[in-house]
Amino acid sequence: MKEKIYTIPVTDAFKNDCECPMCILEKKLEDENVEYILGPFLMEPEGRIQTNKEGFCQKHFEMLYNTQANRLGLGLIVDTLLCEQNSILKKMYSENEEVLRRDSEISMIKNLSGKIISKQTESKKFVDALIEKLDDLNSSCTICNRLNKTMDRYVDVILYLYFKEEDFKNMFDNQKGFCLKHLKLLLEGTKKYLAPKETAIFINKLMSIQIENMERIQEEVNWFTKKFDYRYNDAPWKNSKDALLRSIQKLVGYSNLK
Repeated sequence: MKEKIYTIPVTDAFKNDCECPMCILEKKLEDENVEYILGPFLMEPEGRIQTNKEGFCQKHFEMLYNTQANRLGLGLIVDTLLCEQNSILKKMYSENEEVLRRDSEISMIKNLSGKIISKQTESKKFVDALIEKLDDLNSSCTICNRLNKTMDRYVDVILYLYFKEEDFKNMFDNQKGFCLKHLKLLLEGTKKYLAPKETAIFINKLMSIQIENMERIQEEVNWFTKKFDYRYNDAPWKNSKDALLRSIQKLVGYSNLK
């Protein structure tokens, strides 16, 4: 198989004996992005605009901080991010401060049914707008967005190699399946990158591999639980000592479990 720059990370990941080669691929990307955010990206004006707008999820804030590699750089990122978000919230509040004052002064006169006449509609609209803004911020992350774009490109590479490179196809067909997160990513990729015939061929093989290995990991974790029963004290562990860790990965993807 003739490797090119854009195929090397994919083929390297698929050479590993693991529960999900795409987890290895994504984890490497994630570590590289954390390093990049605290390095060259920090000094790019476009980068600061992006981080000010998108922020980071809890997981990636933890990773950025825990590297301890560039706390000053992270401090600068957080400083301008707070300035941006403070400015947005302050503007939204100042534009609705009068509405809140008026609604707070409405007399709580009730009608005969006992219901409040005023529904304070404008105040509720402001609350909805605030919630929507906070939801947008909480669901946005600079690193997640970069990972999603790159992983989508890698899915395209995987599907291309599967039908163009026999060596890669054989390597793919001998995998232990994928975590459910990356199984979904591959399924979504077939809708974007494959023709109907290729989709049927790929999905048929993918799901046969996945089901076989989901059943395998379930049997391994089941045996792991049996080993806590005194009746199985003398029975071998087989391949179940780390089955709990691997089964969690199978369900949710790479996790920093210790």
